[in-house]
Amino acid sequence: MNGSILGIGIDLVEVGRIRRGIDRHGERFLDRILSANERAYCDRMADPSPHVAARFAAKEAVSKAMGTGIGAGVHFHEIEVIRDVETGAPSIRLHGETKATLEALGGGEILITLSHTRDHATAQAMRVKST
Repeated sequence: MNGSILGIGIDLVEVGRIRRGIDRHGERFLDRILSANERAYCDRMADPSPHVAARFAAKEAVSKAMGTGIGAGVHFHEIEVIRDVETGAPSIRLHGETKATLEALGGGEILITLSHTRDHATAQAMRVKST
């Protein structure tokens, strides 16, 4: 990476909190957070909750790296965690108003790393100047 760092973000989520959200609000909760591709990935897992939690953390971390937080111009469902087919490495794809917001902020590339245990999920995002 030869670009300058424009922003960083980190988030830590309790998997139990996400599991309770899924149990209480079901499809509405999942549809608010996940893209169709993310949902398909998580649903393939024996316990989807840690994977949903990692994606929730990723979206929060990305919004922090953008310097905006979730809200006006940045939406959960428009931040998508995608995985490299060969390596499984995660990356971020932005859509809609969130993509436009990043461009209005001067653009850049969003780098992401995820990790989770049975109880916690974390993500760190970095916004770097595109080279």
